[in-house]
Formats: sequence, C-alpha cells, structure tokens
Amino acid sequence: MKERIFLSSPHMSDEGYEQKFVKEAFDTNWIAPLGENVNEFERELAEKVGSKSAAALSSGTAAIHLALKAADVGEGDIVFCPTLTFSATANPIIYQNATPVFIDSDYKTWNMSPEALEEAFEKYPKVKAVIVVHLYGLSADMDKIMEVCKKHNVAVIEDAAESLGTYYKGKHTGTFGDYGIFSFNGNKIITTSGGGMLVSDNEERVAKTRFWATQSRDKARHYQHSELGFNYRMSNVVAGIGRGQLKVLDQRVEKKRYIYEYYKRELSGLEGITFMPNNKWDEPNYWLSAIILSGKVKPIDVIKALESENIESRPVWKPMHMQPFFKKYDFVSEGVSEKLFEKGICLPSDTKMTNMDLGRVVNIIKELWVE
Repeated sequence: MKERIFLSSPHMSDEGYEQKFVKEAFDTNWIAPLGENVNEFERELAEKVGSKSAAALSSGTAAIHLALKAADVGEGDIVFCPTLTFSATANPIIYQNATPVFIDSDYKTWNMSPEALEEAFEKYPKVKAVIVVHLYGLSADMDKIMEVCKKHNVAVIEDAAESLGTYYKGKHTGTFGDYGIFSFNGNKIITTSGGGMLVSDNEERVAKTRFWATQSRDKARHYQHSELGFNYRMSNVVAGIGRGQLKVLDQRVEKKRYIYEYYKRELSGLEGITFMPNNKWDEPNYWLSAIILSGKVKPIDVIKALESENIESRPVWKPMHMQPFFKKYDFVSEGVSEKLFEKGICLPSDTKMTNMDLGRVVNIIKELWVE
C-alpha cells in the first residue's frame, strides 16, 4: 500500500511549542478546564485576530451554540444560515429550538449570496440572527452582507471555523459580526485535537458565555445554578496545544497557499477545470484547495482515482437543504449551491505534503484527461 496522503490532518510544530505548554499543564497539575493555558490562549487568539475578548470552548459547534444564546435566539425564532456548509453550522439553531432558513451561495465567493439574503428578509422580516460562513477559508462578501444585516437590525454570527488566518480587506474574518467562532478540530488549519473559540468585542457577553459553558455555576459557597448550563469549557491541556499551534499559524497559511498555487499552476490547463474564487479583497488561508469540474471528467472520477492510490479527497459540502434532517426547512435559492456540490471536489491540502506528494496527486489527475 502506498503512503497515505490526507485531505488535511493535524500538523504539530517542528519546534515542539505544543509539548512545552502541555508539559507546563501537567507539571502544575492544571489539567482541568481552568488554568493559565486557557486564559492565555483566549488572550493570544483574541489579540491575533483583533478582537477584545474570547472564550475557549470544547468545540466550534459549542461556540456557535453559545453565540446564538448570547444573541438571545430562542424557541420559534428564525435564523438565516448558508446552505453550503457543514451541519455543525446549522445544528445549534435546532439546539435553541429556533428555525433555520437556508440561504444560497453565489459563484463570486461560494459563500452566502447577499442578493439571496436580501430576498430572504423580504420573505421573513422578523429574523433574530444571521450566521455567515467563510467556506474553505474564502471570505464572504462582508461589506454587502453587513449592510443588509444592519438595515434589518439583526445579530450577525460569523462561522470562521475554516477561515482562521483569512483576511477580508485587511481585517480578520470572524471579527465583523457581533460574534465570531473558530474551530480547532483535527482537520483545521491549526488544531487542539478538538476545541473552539468564541470571540467578540462585547466583553460582557463573552463573560456570560464562559459562565454558561461552566454549567452556569453561581458564585456561592455551595453548588447553585440559576440558569441552564453546559459543559463546554476547553481543558487546560487542550489549550496548551492551541497556544503552540497559534505560533505556527502564519506558516500553515503560507503552506496552504503554496499547495493551492501548485495545483493551480499544474492543473489550470486541463479542460473543464476551474478553481475556487479569489477576489481582490480576499486574502484566504486556503484551508482546502477546491476545484469545479465541468467537462467529461467528473468529481467522482477524481475521487476514485486518488482513492485507489491511498489519497484522500472529498466532494464539496452537500447543501443543508438537501440533507434528510434539514430538508423540511425553507431555502432561498439562486440555484448555485447544488451546482457547486454536484461539480466540486476538495483536493488533498495537508500541510505536511511534499512536492513529491503534490506531484503524485497532480499526475493521477492528469492521467484522467488522457484516457
């Protein structure tokens, strides 16, 4: 069996930063969801992205859930959500007993269409929150989206799970809305093995999310709980990994960009291939390099060819409105997301890939055009 090439796997620093911080947690016996690593990871990430405060949580999903709760989303409320995303974006809406309405993408960004968003507001004037996703590290068109959302006086939550290190017009994604969330799952650009972060300039609301995340334990000598709580706090060990990973974020973005540019240089000449968009105001982290196939070669052909050589690739996300669980909810459509799903494929984008690995992937793909 040939050596495995992953889509995007964990990549610890060569310098061993993560081990240093984890060792400190063990040496001081602070391995619970408390300690210096948690506090410092919150401070360091907030400083990195330019936000006033942050809460380190057990997952990006937990961060979205608490962001919705902080935005006072509850039973019967309507929340707009992109349809082209992972289910973790939409699931927390259901946790809050709210109702998702899915919004189509546009070809310009692959993210939420501002025009479809405006159309959705015409249909649903009373909306509690809008979740915006920055898919595959590509920023949504935030100026237009924020203009629409401000006009309708609605809370904005940015799902930047895939876009840590991405800039929109010189500003980090995740910092335009009322709340931003990041994920440190094993496949993300930096990882804590599992974990997430909620950021906001509203320090009071972030403090409240920390309270909810620690089972809403009141300040009392005995255990007292006046509100519903959650076990969502990040552990001090996991936060230590995150602190080490944050030190190499810029290196990881640089390597992801290199992978994207390698594929684009080698594959752009093949008939029917187009690459994910790159707008002049967007500085992506290129978390995954994705392409669209509109010719004789289909995404499944590429996936199977790579799979036969022990190389991982994936289709573009299947839209939420096409998922069995979510198909009962409304969808404001321009017909884009289905086509991106039908014709899209994510190529291996692992930051540990060598030029030899990249060449191996490219050669397998090119062979499909000469058969």
